[in-house]
Parts: sequence; C-alpha cells; structure tokens
Amino acid sequence: MAFTSSIQTRVCALSDQRPGEVFCLGLAIQDTIMTVAAIPTQPVKIYASARREVGGGPAATAAVAVARLGGSARLAGRIGNDATGAAMRHELDAERVDTTWLKSFEGFQSPGATILMDGNGERVIVAYADPDMPSDPHWLEPDDLGGAFLCDLSWPQGALRGLRMARAAGVPSVLDADVSRHKRDDIAAVIDAADYVVFSRPGLAQFTGTDDIETGLRLASRPSHKLTGVTDGADGLFWLDNGALANARPPEVTVVDTVGAGDAFHGALALALSYRWPLERAIAFSNAVAALKCTMPGGRAGLPSADALARFDPSLSPF
Repeated sequence: MAFTSSIQTRVCALSDQRPGEVFCLGLAIQDTIMTVAAIPTQPVKIYASARREVGGGPAATAAVAVARLGGSARLAGRIGNDATGAAMRHELDAERVDTTWLKSFEGFQSPGATILMDGNGERVIVAYADPDMPSDPHWLEPDDLGGAFLCDLSWPQGALRGLRMARAAGVPSVLDADVSRHKRDDIAAVIDAADYVVFSRPGLAQFTGTDDIETGLRLASRPSHKLTGVTDGADGLFWLDNGALANARPPEVTVVDTVGAGDAFHGALALALSYRWPLERAIAFSNAVAALKCTMPGGRAGLPSADALARFDPSLSPF
C-alpha cells in the first residue's frame, strides 16, 4: 500500500513528458572478449589472439543507442563500487548517457562476462552477477521519466517500480524481454506491467515454453499491451496486430556483426515512442537502426549515429 501511494504522489512530477528523452533501467555489464582460433570442446589451455574490454548490457546499450541517435538517455541500475563499475560509468559518461541513477554499492561486485569468440562469430559467454547485490529499489525516485521508459529483465524489482511509475504518469514503456535467470512469476509481473513488450526469440520460448512464434505471442500477450512482439534476426519483428500475426522485415544490409542489434532495436523503439510516432513508423525506424548496427563491427561500438541513419534513409530521421 505504501509503495502504491508513493507512486501516486509522484504522478504530477512524472507527467512532465519530453520528446527525445528516454529513461533506461537495467543491466550494465563489463565484457572481456577473447578472440580465439576455435571454441574448445574439452578442458584445455588456449591462447587468445586479441583481448577487448567493452561495456554491455541490454539497458545500458539501449541507452547508448538513444544518445547516438541524438536523444537524451538516462540509465538506472546497480553496479559495485569497484574498478569495473568505475570503468563502465566512465564509458557511459563518454557516450553522453546520464548515470545519475546508476547506483554503486559498496562491498559488492559489478556484473561482468568473459566471452570467447572465434573467427566465424561463434561465442561462448560466461556471465557473472553478484547474487547478493541489493534488489530493493526504494532509492529509485527520479523526478520524471522523460518521454519514454525502457527496462530489461535483469532487475525485476527495479523494472516493476519503473513500469508502475511510467503507467501512472502516462509515459510509454518498453520491455526488452530476453532470456532471464529470475523466477517466472517475477518475470510475468514485469511483462504484465509493460506497454510495449518485445521478446528475443529465445526469451519468448523460455517464457511461454514453445518455439512457435505465433503461439508464443498469444500466450505472452496481455490486454494492457500496446505491442506484444518478438525480434527474429533477419526476419525482423513479428507481433500481434488486432489478433493477427504481422511481420515487418528490416532493410537488407551486408551483415558484419549482429551483437547488440536487439539492444539497438529496443533503444530506437523507446526513442520513437517518446516522439509519439505511430507504431508503423516506430517499427520501421527501429528495424533500420538495428540493421545499420549489423553493418558495423562491435556491439556498442557499431551503434549508428543520427547522421548515419539520415544518410541511410532520410525519411526515418527523428529530426
């Protein structure tokens, strides 16, 4: 009851919606990418030909996508008060992402992952998230959410708080529903609370227990959803349109690297919704941003700028 009351008392302030501003909440993680000749199939010592340290995480990368496209992005999340957390914050600040609500917790470890990648782009990922990281979101009290709210499934308690704030204020909310390590009931509560829910193909299969896209979308759809969809690589977005399965394919491009394409799609969708674009235009914009990302190497490094998008298709420029 106290939580609901606190949300209601903030509606007036949170209703100050501003186009082009997106409040993102969720995972920021530091990836160590090792390039190897081949992914080992048995215990063995191997040597990498290259090593890179890059920032990742669905919400954090979506925030960078918003900023690259000329929008204003804020990121809320949980990191440790350690060197890894400091490096992530520094990178995000350099990308013009506001990290005011990226909270550092003393005595806890920041999320991290080690990725083995071979010459064909095949990957093995070993990720770590501190299981003792505080999950209570009581400290999350932004004065407003801008023009749109975006979250992932990495921190269900925080996502649910943000989604309730967004719904109370009439701010459109986007959920990046990828594979999750959390309990199904916790995930279901977050899915119920979001306006625009876009799954990854594995995320939809995990949540619904089926690999069939149409069946999965029908099982995941809620009456309150304004969009229930799933991204499926080169086949683009599938969603339910007045009960019928619809599909929008991205523009054809020469694919170099698909890492981060889903994050780019979600960030672009939230930015488009902050402008209150019609859904058809928002989907086309998001598909184009994700496709452009795939033409450049690197997950976050390959995210396109507003100028690159305008050159690719002037009709999709947000300005």
